Amino acid sequence: MIENPLLFSIFSIVILIVLSAIFSGTEAAFLAASKVKLHNLSKEGNEKAALVSELKERMEKVISTLLVCNNLVNILASSLATGVFISLVGESGVVYATVIMTIVIVIFAEVVPKFYAMRQSESFAMSVVSILKVLMVIFKPITRVFEVIAMGVLRLMGLKVSSSGMLSNSIEELRGIIDMHKGDAEAVEERAMLHSVLDLGDVDVEEVMVHRQDIKVLNLDAPPSEIIQELVASHHTRLPIYQGDYDNIVGIIHAKKFLQLVQDHQNSDGDITKEDILQCAKKPWFIPEMTTLFEQLQAFRKRREHMAFVVDEYGALQGLVTLEDIIEEIVGDIDDEHDPNKTGFWQMQNGDVFAIGVSTIRDLNRQYDWDLSDDDASTIAGLVMHESRSIPKNGQSFRIEGYTIKVIRRLRNQITLVKIIKPQK
Repeated sequence: MIENPLLFSIFSIVILIVLSAIFSGTEAAFLAASKVKLHNLSKEGNEKAALVSELKERMEKVISTLLVCNNLVNILASSLATGVFISLVGESGVVYATVIMTIVIVIFAEVVPKFYAMRQSESFAMSVVSILKVLMVIFKPITRVFEVIAMGVLRLMGLKVSSSGMLSNSIEELRGIIDMHKGDAEAVEERAMLHSVLDLGDVDVEEVMVHRQDIKVLNLDAPPSEIIQELVASHHTRLPIYQGDYDNIVGIIHAKKFLQLVQDHQNSDGDITKEDILQCAKKPWFIPEMTTLFEQLQAFRKRREHMAFVVDEYGALQGLVTLEDIIEEIVGDIDDEHDPNKTGFWQMQNGDVFAIGVSTIRDLNRQYDWDLSDDDASTIAGLVMHESRSIPKNGQSFRIEGYTIKVIRRLRNQITLVKIIKPQK
């Protein structure tokens, strides 16, 4: 009479331990499953992969359901085990049940299934996703009650949480994945490029633009022969053209179109007028200085433009940004056989770095793996002037974020050359 109930209880305990192992493995599999792999499988038509991807977007619900199920079967298994051991050895069976069930649950219902599921995360998740979907529907009222209670407790502790919030920030997760990518020097460059892509929305065009004083411009009032000479001498194919005031940009001349204009007038024996030049010039495009690189890249693509003029809140010309400037922000400097040497910094054998004042902090950080802040200034000269709150003299040194920056040369009110000594570790 005792053996049948005893065997039934033992059999039930085994079944409950198996269920607990499945729930534990499911939790580990869903947490470890790669969104990229699931996305690729979904594109190939795998419906279960698509369902796993859908549920991963609701991980709070998934985990709540699994915790309820897992704790339910674990408690029930422990209760049955306690009854079995009491019937076998008496009151001391409580101790035996506690010790043995703890070992069994930890090893066979937690550690082993989770280790296995994490190594087969995508396939494991897809094999149980249909059952999990049903369980989420069945236990929805219970999990909802537990979520409300949990949120209330967290709010009492002063934590602001949302039941619909994501478990992690996808952008920060992506940055972490990029940083985890190990490899040789080529891998370092790849990481830098990927980080630059993610930073496009945080960088304004004013940080990468060519400053107005460095823009090569043509004078509309100059003779056509002079304009031709300047176009030939320039390594740019597009040059802004102004009339009267330097800030009065009236168009952008493309070298090929201007040469076509010259040829047409040679054939017709006519003189080139200002109106002719303006007709072959493209209208200038002005953008605010607070436009982000991501916004400007999208605008360049939409308008099929390559160049835009940056103005401040008063409409005053601040600089020029091109499509190449944004691409270089991602991949680094792009030079061809016609480009001058644009390197504005170089490193000595002792590790000291010399940089011209207009060298951007972002380029220095990228080149030498530094961590100088560019929140308050975009160039190394601007950083020195911001920290010193003055225009320093030649030979003055400043300690900025651990780096020693010495002014080597100053031209009037502009810092033109500095020496940077990296902090010793």
